[in-house]
Amino acid sequence: MKTILRLIDRIFIPSITLAHCDVPCGIYDPHEAQMAAHTVLRMTTMIEELEASSKDPDFEERKRIISQISRLTKVKEDHAEVVKHQVRIIWGDYFKAEHLEKFKDLHDLVFKIMKQASLGRQNVDVKACRELLTMVQKFAQIFWQSKGRETVRVKSGYPTEGEVVTPL
Repeated sequence: MKTILRLIDRIFIPSITLAHCDVPCGIYDPHEAQMAAHTVLRMTTMIEELEASSKDPDFEERKRIISQISRLTKVKEDHAEVVKHQVRIIWGDYFKAEHLEKFKDLHDLVFKIMKQASLGRQNVDVKACRELLTMVQKFAQIFWQSKGRETVRVKSGYPTEGEVVTPL
């Protein structure tokens, strides 16, 4: 079988294709990373609110609160991973050397986002989650600037009362 394939390659010489990613669709958008960062922040806020309201509850109420915190924690951790995944894909597949020359702190920002998203998974810390959102928004701004697009911060309308960076 191997020799047949080699023979076919000699007859029909394969051409080299170049693409910036595994599937060269050209569709990248940091929107999902921003939504995930908002979700991490919101889940963390909700966990803190539940913990604050659980002062000396009865047994049944305590079970309900523990169950709710477990679900919120799962969603928080899943979305922190979505942040990491989405940023990693754009950073690895979209950005090129010329972008790094223009945006000198891009590597450092991505590194910090990865670490901050891990903190968001590991802890219940609203301040750390707000910092994650801020970093992801900066990443989104750099992404759109790399495409020659101006950005605007739009009030999200989410319970986090944050913003979303979007192109004009």
